Amino acid sequence: MEGASRRLTGYASRIALQTRLAHLHLHHFLVPKLPSTSCRSLSWQIAPARGPYLRSQLTPKAHPSHARHFHKSPAAFSSKKFSYGIAASYTAKDRRYNPATNVFNFDPDAPIIERRKDKRTRPESGQDAFFVSRVGKSGDVAFGVADGVGGWTDSGVDSADFSHGFCDYMAYMAWTYLPDDKSPVLSARSLMQKGYEAIANDETVKAGGSTACVGIAKEDGSLEVANLGDSGFLQLRLNAVHNHSEPQTHAFNTPYQLSIIPQKMKAKNAAFGGELLHDLPKDASVTKHSLRHGDVLVFATDGVWDNLSSQDILRVVSRLMVGARAWERTDEGIRVGERLTFFTMPAPLPTETQDISSLQSFLAVGIAGEAKAASINTKVDGPFAKEVQRYYPEEDWRGGKVDDICVVVVIVMEEGK
Repeated sequence: MEGASRRLTGYASRIALQTRLAHLHLHHFLVPKLPSTSCRSLSWQIAPARGPYLRSQLTPKAHPSHARHFHKSPAAFSSKKFSYGIAASYTAKDRRYNPATNVFNFDPDAPIIERRKDKRTRPESGQDAFFVSRVGKSGDVAFGVADGVGGWTDSGVDSADFSHGFCDYMAYMAWTYLPDDKSPVLSARSLMQKGYEAIANDETVKAGGSTACVGIAKEDGSLEVANLGDSGFLQLRLNAVHNHSEPQTHAFNTPYQLSIIPQKMKAKNAAFGGELLHDLPKDASVTKHSLRHGDVLVFATDGVWDNLSSQDILRVVSRLMVGARAWERTDEGIRVGERLTFFTMPAPLPTETQDISSLQSFLAVGIAGEAKAASINTKVDGPFAKEVQRYYPEEDWRGGKVDDICVVVVIVMEEGK
């Protein structure tokens, strides 16, 4: 009877949490329809889809937007020192954002297949992709995002094939990882390398490319990030931006990019001079970070960063964390709430109630919804608009930047806290 009572109390607490959070950010889900093509014709003239740029053509022009995954279930938890609650949310640029369906909760025990070749099984994230996987039999977790280079569509290539396949392979490589003498530890860069080699050897993907931001969070509370291009990550700690990545670009809006380039295209460009951009995992910027109980990590594609600043994202996360009392205001400042871990875990109830959202899913949905709203707002200038105005003051770019959006959110928990 006591056990049943505790379960009912837990259920009531989670319902209360869900209600509080829903009231805090419901307005972000009421996203208006995308403006017509004519309304954004100038944006496409200024910023056509990014392509496999020639190094000899890297002039500071406002070249543009591009576009570019998925996996599903509850928070990651380990009996070791640190555990991680992980969720993702996403939306394609030409679709309305649906927070009820476009969300993914990570289950560390869910098996991962090597490659999803049926495109209908992909998330509705356009050319954006993501992955989350446990690393082998350990409590370490690997995750990341990839932004497919949309310019490949001009060559008859489905730009999503590279990014989604790349993320599928990285998830599988992490899931099946077995340490040995040659590779005792899986690093973020080596995982990126494994995924890139696998997609490059996949005969079903003839060409394509993407940016990538890959992280591995370990049981000991350390984080390693390998970032290539203009996707990136943010580490938030107690209502402050603690760390963030810097974008890697060859020129304005021309990010570093992994790619598969057909021999015919290489020969053609060699004949006319110049070299197609072809960056490699070894070019990724690698950083290492220490994590603390209550930290929030945000990994996202440029559909988020072009429309929201770090402070914008902090405001969204802070509002939801404080609203859920995962972060609490005290006379001494913000501290981590005592029930943080409880709200990141599956509800301790029968199967039919397991669809209650986790705190990390609320954060992912909150950020994705805010980015979607900002992307179609023609009156408030986002980070991308401000960059265009800085480099090209003669261009009349205003508002957000319509693009695919993908965000992975990680809540850090330390055992015993």
